[in-house]
Amino acid sequence: MSKPAVIMVTSNGVGAGHLIRASAIARKLQSSARPIILSMAYSVVEVATALGIEAEFIPGKDKRLMAMRKWDNYLRDRILALIDESGAKVVTFDGVVPYPGFLAAKSKRPEIVFLWIRRGMWQASPRGLALALQSRLVDQILEPGDFARDYDNGPTKNRKDATLFEPVSLYESSRSMRKQDAKNFLGLSGDKASVLVQLGVGASDLNERVSAVLRGLSGWENIEIVMAKEPKDELGNSLIPDGISVKVIKHFPLADVIHAFDAIVCAAGYNSVHEVIPAGIPTLLIANNRGTDNQFARAKWCRDQGLTLYADSDSLIEVQSQAELLKASAVRNELINRCASIKSPGGASEIAQVILKSVNSSTLPTFGEIIKRRGFLAQNFLSRGLLHLLRRAANTLLYWAALLYRTIFPHKDIALSELQVIISHSLDLKFCDSLIRSNKRFEHILNGSSERYLATRRAIAIKAYRVKEDLILSS
Repeated sequence: MSKPAVIMVTSNGVGAGHLIRASAIARKLQSSARPIILSMAYSVVEVATALGIEAEFIPGKDKRLMAMRKWDNYLRDRILALIDESGAKVVTFDGVVPYPGFLAAKSKRPEIVFLWIRRGMWQASPRGLALALQSRLVDQILEPGDFARDYDNGPTKNRKDATLFEPVSLYESSRSMRKQDAKNFLGLSGDKASVLVQLGVGASDLNERVSAVLRGLSGWENIEIVMAKEPKDELGNSLIPDGISVKVIKHFPLADVIHAFDAIVCAAGYNSVHEVIPAGIPTLLIANNRGTDNQFARAKWCRDQGLTLYADSDSLIEVQSQAELLKASAVRNELINRCASIKSPGGASEIAQVILKSVNSSTLPTFGEIIKRRGFLAQNFLSRGLLHLLRRAANTLLYWAALLYRTIFPHKDIALSELQVIISHSLDLKFCDSLIRSNKRFEHILNGSSERYLATRRAIAIKAYRVKEDLILSS
């Protein structure tokens, strides 16, 4: 008997936070179900392939490959097509706010169980009404716990609409290689202390922090500094101070080889914190508050519990001085001992069990329940306010005006390649990555899918991109 399919939708454009958490849960589902990840994260093919999980990339609305109002319908149609292809009875969403297309898919398939995996630790914002409405549009809200939950002062903290679980982590001691095995696997020196620096680069403030960290680590004798990406700014200039060398490695998941590192410097994101602490790796956290995640609160809790070091991201002097502290073996040993008191999180297994129970509990809703949910869907739309409605109306008028104008005065110099839609089930990382990170119209399709599904996906692409059949290219 084939395993029941579970579709796991995640947001994210360039980052991979939601994707990695979904992957940790998918790992726990694999023995009893067929998890399929549908993600907007650019690294979805790399992550899913490394973990042996089926996946499709879906371009997020931030790529602006189609009109905004088209994208909501596009997401809905992609989810519905995958439900019909896989026979999935459960669809999950890991993201800050369920997209209208996700909620519309639930409206079209009321018998399917839709679950919202909603992380806490949001930065403070007045979202009460929207949260109340969105919670009524899904069948259940599952909240992955957070080590730092006591410092959570965001809008989800005191809500009663979610079921709280232990934290979710991709790290498992049973899967993780021993220190020397991990070092050998990554090609690291067995005679040097290896320190992983994982802060990201690209924005000027991030670049400055990376350089400050490297300066701080420079006084550590016999050290091997490791990064997952060549530290260069947007112009290609090196961020490495003179006299320092950096080894670049690329491996996923790092959780499985994390014991190769004697210390780690990273942001205070959900996944990083819930990997380094259970693994007992001496860590310096530098909060990066670019999204909804309150990394400052999480990092301060970890520092106050003596589990990690912490540096204020706005102070390069503090970033450098805290990085210098990592070279002291007494400091590292104290951090290791404190982390040993923290129980390994089991949230991925707990949430996987709830999902499996939902696979067998889907029932056809009553007519009254359908009407009520559609009423909440309308309320959710209206709750965004008059300004939002006016903006949507203005965008729609501009869209149709531009369409009419281009119909009368079409571009004469648009290259055919700019209009083409490439549809492929390839899992080749280089091929997929080049298309995902470009502005090309790339339709990634589930490997081994049926001809019927391919035909459906071609129809969805034609509708979303407003192109003719001969511009859909299979590769």
